[in-house]
Amino acid sequence: MKIKKLLFLLLSCSMLVTTTSCKVKADSKVAANSETKAEKQGWKLSMQSYTFHLFSVVESLDKTKELGLHYIEIYPGQKMGEGFGDAVFGYDLTSEQQKQLKELAKSKDIKIVSSGVWTPKRDEWEKVFSFAKSMEMEFINAEPAREDWDVVEELAVKYNIKLATHNHPNEASYWEPEILLKYIGQRSPLLGSSADVGHFKRMNVEPISALSKLQGRLIAMHFKDIAPQGEAGTLEDVVWGTGVLNVKGMLEELKRQNFKGYFTIEYEANWENNLPEIKQSIDYFNKVADEIL
Repeated sequence: MKIKKLLFLLLSCSMLVTTTSCKVKADSKVAANSETKAEKQGWKLSMQSYTFHLFSVVESLDKTKELGLHYIEIYPGQKMGEGFGDAVFGYDLTSEQQKQLKELAKSKDIKIVSSGVWTPKRDEWEKVFSFAKSMEMEFINAEPAREDWDVVEELAVKYNIKLATHNHPNEASYWEPEILLKYIGQRSPLLGSSADVGHFKRMNVEPISALSKLQGRLIAMHFKDIAPQGEAGTLEDVVWGTGVLNVKGMLEELKRQNFKGYFTIEYEANWENNLPEIKQSIDYFNKVADEIL
């Protein structure tokens, strides 16, 4: 009788293990199938919190979650918001505040992958890199002074943090790819570009051509579409696919490069309520990705 009971228990345990194993495999399969084609390609949509600069970091995390995104780039100086007193985002956050922020982001299934756009003075660079390391970021979005590249490269290697160079639309910046490529030359692969495709167009640089020239140095992008707005015809952000940028063409170029990295959404319009337009842009991005990948 004892032997029968033992056999029954062994059989029950075996069935439980098998059932659990099957469930885990099934759940994994469902998770894999739920990935978009863009995600399978290694294209990750991230939010630049300046999109929500009228709101706090805490509120920006909530809005990012509402959009269904899992990555964020936070700009230095943004008010932290509820639970952080008068603190603003940056290297002056205490260790406790940094831990609190990481835990808050994690609770919303969001990873703070980067921060920017930074324009530090030379004696600030160490603080910026140290802060990025402490916050477990992948890269810093910045526009280094042209004489600071030796310092930047040394710190990028020291902290193993990438430096993605932004291109503001003025001739003092890295407004065309050739300028950036001249300065980073054969330096560490940790140094590269965070290409703002809208700013390229604002400086009469063709975005697809610019992305092609930056092949191998693209870390991330400030991705957008723009169109003339108002009587002055100023180029402003619009829903992706409705502006003058060839969004599909840019994505096809990035597919050709086998680019893997972050498409950071910086939507600089309708500041008080731009979530509907961002959602439309995300839908368009996924639609085009489904077509070309």
